[in-house]
Amino acid sequence: MSKSIYHSPMGGLPPQSQITMGRAVFTNAYCVIPKGVMSDIVTSNLPFWKGTRCWVLSRPLSGFSETFSHYLTELSPKGGSNQPDTEKGIEHILFVVEGDIELTSAGETKHLGEGGYAYLAPSDHWQIWNKGKDRAVFHWIRKRYEQLDGLEEPQSFVTNEQQIVPTAMPQTNGVWATTRFVEPDDMRHDMHVNIVTFQPGGVIPFAETHVMEHGLFVLQGKAVYLLNQDWVEVEAGDYMWLRAFCPQACYASGPGPFRYLLYKNVNRHMSF
Repeated sequence: MSKSIYHSPMGGLPPQSQITMGRAVFTNAYCVIPKGVMSDIVTSNLPFWKGTRCWVLSRPLSGFSETFSHYLTELSPKGGSNQPDTEKGIEHILFVVEGDIELTSAGETKHLGEGGYAYLAPSDHWQIWNKGKDRAVFHWIRKRYEQLDGLEEPQSFVTNEQQIVPTAMPQTNGVWATTRFVEPDDMRHDMHVNIVTFQPGGVIPFAETHVMEHGLFVLQGKAVYLLNQDWVEVEAGDYMWLRAFCPQACYASGPGPFRYLLYKNVNRHMSF
């Protein structure tokens, strides 16, 4: 099996000889979960799933992330579920980083390979299985859909990031681009999950400070990332979790592209 261009967790357990101190940090503004933390003993099981384990990277937490959860999910061969979520009114994003999954949604069954992306509407009943001989790994982002009178809920869809031309940020000569899976002005969607790509040397040239919460999983490369007042070095496999208004910027410091999967909540009033 060829190596994926996306990072996926290896699991296992560090040896007793390894020093304890690492790059993991949790503050009142942000959290960094480095790839070395994602060992076998920090996984979670889910009801009505078979042959499945999850690294839970974020979850609703008062005063911090309040709108979403993010699982990095591993399916063993023949693993999956006919009842993936026990809550109603939840919308989902799936992004495959290793292997192949069989997804049944809105009465259709489709295969998602590496780079495969699915949006699953809150009213959709879906099923997911790994019918292959090797494990499959995918990101699973969940959010309670904010329904509004006069707006229909979005429809489920499946695509692959390779089918989408990234949009270059203005005045960057293409060193900073975003792969968008839905149109930004489609008000039906109350979250965006995009892929952001920086070519070597590319930067966010100011400290972004905004109302959206963020979850960022580094798919490829490495960078130095500004989180609040701290510059933190991150690499493929690391996860960052930013609360609203946490200043952020980055500098792509590696020899190849720096790419991350990005969650943000959008297109709704601030609830009281």
